Amino acid sequence: MCGISGVVCFGGRTLNTEDIKSMCDVIAHRGPDGAGYFVAQRVKSHDKKLAKKILFTDQKFQSTHSGLLAIDSNEGIRELKKNDWNIFLGHRRLAILDVTSAGHQPMSDSAGEVWISYNGEIYNFKEIKAELSRKGYSFHTHTDTEVILSAYQEWGIDCIHRFNGMFAFALWDVKKNLFFLARDRYGIKPLYYTQLTDGTLVFGSEIKAILQYKNYQKDIDFEAVLEYFTFQNIFTDKTFYKNIKLLPAGHFIQINLNDENAQIKPEQYWDFNFREPEKIEDERVYLEELDRLFQQAVERQLVSDVEIGSYLSGGMDSGSITAIASKKIPYLKTFTVGFDLHSASGLELGFDEREKAEHMSYLFKTEHYEMVLKSGDMERCLPKFAWHLEEPRVGQSYPNYYASKLASKFVKVVLAGTGGDELFGGYPWRYYRAVINDDFEHYIDKYYLFWQRLVDNSQLKKIFSPIWDKVSHVWTRDIFRDVFHKHASTLTRPEDYVNHSLYFEAKTFLHGLLLVEDKLSMAHSLETRVPFLDNDLVDFAMKVPANYKLGNLQDVIRINENEAGDKARKYFEKTNDGKLILRKVLDKYMPNNITQGIKQGFSSPDESWFKGESIQYIKNKLFDAGRSIYQIFDFAAVESILHKHMQGVENKRLFIWSLLNVEEWCSQFGD
Repeated sequence: MCGISGVVCFGGRTLNTEDIKSMCDVIAHRGPDGAGYFVAQRVKSHDKKLAKKILFTDQKFQSTHSGLLAIDSNEGIRELKKNDWNIFLGHRRLAILDVTSAGHQPMSDSAGEVWISYNGEIYNFKEIKAELSRKGYSFHTHTDTEVILSAYQEWGIDCIHRFNGMFAFALWDVKKNLFFLARDRYGIKPLYYTQLTDGTLVFGSEIKAILQYKNYQKDIDFEAVLEYFTFQNIFTDKTFYKNIKLLPAGHFIQINLNDENAQIKPEQYWDFNFREPEKIEDERVYLEELDRLFQQAVERQLVSDVEIGSYLSGGMDSGSITAIASKKIPYLKTFTVGFDLHSASGLELGFDEREKAEHMSYLFKTEHYEMVLKSGDMERCLPKFAWHLEEPRVGQSYPNYYASKLASKFVKVVLAGTGGDELFGGYPWRYYRAVINDDFEHYIDKYYLFWQRLVDNSQLKKIFSPIWDKVSHVWTRDIFRDVFHKHASTLTRPEDYVNHSLYFEAKTFLHGLLLVEDKLSMAHSLETRVPFLDNDLVDFAMKVPANYKLGNLQDVIRINENEAGDKARKYFEKTNDGKLILRKVLDKYMPNNITQGIKQGFSSPDESWFKGESIQYIKNKLFDAGRSIYQIFDFAAVESILHKHMQGVENKRLFIWSLLNVEEWCSQFGD
């Protein structure tokens, strides 16, 4: 687990070498165990020899590759100014596998013909390594990085289809003069890029690495801001920074460096495909296979040369992972964040799950640690939180920041339950809203209206009046519909619509959660692993019939959702209808009150805090027309919404949280 950055110049253009070291330094939190910097001239297509290059690190580094000059980093920067360099690969290392210097990156094959800067973990690397060894490849480290290099040499970029894990990497094929950026199937690891006006490619694990390259002219993307305030997420590849894009999950970029006019075009190599099987087997068949695959997924992700812990939220997903991991790791360290509920009310009184977590820790014999958050903790962490997250994304996620901080005090790797809901139907009250439709467009209309989480379309023009001329052409319904642009739109059964909803949420909501988890865990130099996103488990989950996931789907089909009364309404409230098949499998590992419990998200009681203990903080931040955000938002329109929350008329905690987040973002990045 690491951080990567780099620059690739086309057409004889050269690097601005003053900035390249700082591109790595600014993301040092992602890899405090080491730093590597590789700079080279591009190889002409007719040149059979590797061009002169320099590899330098923060410490003296003895290279085994011929033709490399190993020097101190500061000396290296001065030396580079005298040369015309075209390619830079940077790396910050968090040592998890083969913690010796043999795992140093950027890394190349023994001949120096393929170079890589890589972030992630390939959990099946030992199996791939054994296969490649039979083909005659030799290995000198115990890293998965070296396996990726050999896999590329054997299968080309198609090697990514063989990787079961999380990854984002930059790879340079010297002989073919091809350059690749690639990201894992699900988007567990982020990778940002921009193409400057002169064609230069700049990339990094975090946006702030790109911002360090001064040739990039920073500007705000107002269309992305509008998109965020419609969905509390960004569904496209946009970011808050104009022309900086997020490489979509399951995509790679290939660039022929011999082409001076090369254009960057992401290519998709994998996508989710939730579907009803042609033949539905007896439920027992699915239960047995799910049990096998889930155990296998957790055990696969225990490969490590450092200690692994696990989150234990009090819910089913993290609890089940802990149950299996604790059988392999005696006295597994587990971590829970709870909330002070003295000023909470209503549903918030159930937000603190420490008691459930403590009971599971007792059952699984874990070494358990807890943290209790109070209202002021949001205020204290927001500056650092916003700097690490870089732009607002899904959820009111500052509790995750503290969870990562807690875990990082004890371990370098932690297991999380992310993905269980999206794979197995954990949000039935969402899917039930759009199972009966006239056609695909009717489905889009209904589900789109449900996902307008922050600002309704009727309010957009007024709220965004200061920038409306810049965003009035954006139709967020089109953005919503475009999520399905490569997915079937001929749907005949309610189950088809459920599978479409699962597809949508895996592509958008899950992806947003993964981005947040990566940024906030790596803020504390902590690697988060997500066993539910094991390739074999995901492939299986996408073929499980909808009726095995949702307990009351048939009842909903019989009831028109527009029917008035409690009979219809109950299906659109939070229930324990979802993840039915997963609940049955996990009954053997966990207490029944957990597996049969009502779905509970990881959320703080901010509805109460925002009109109580945190009210003065909110007034100071948001009830001031001179704040930076009111260059984007209309003050009077925002003030009206804030008053509704303060007076208890509407729960606008997510809107308030998003405004606070954007205001902090403006102060740190929005100049």
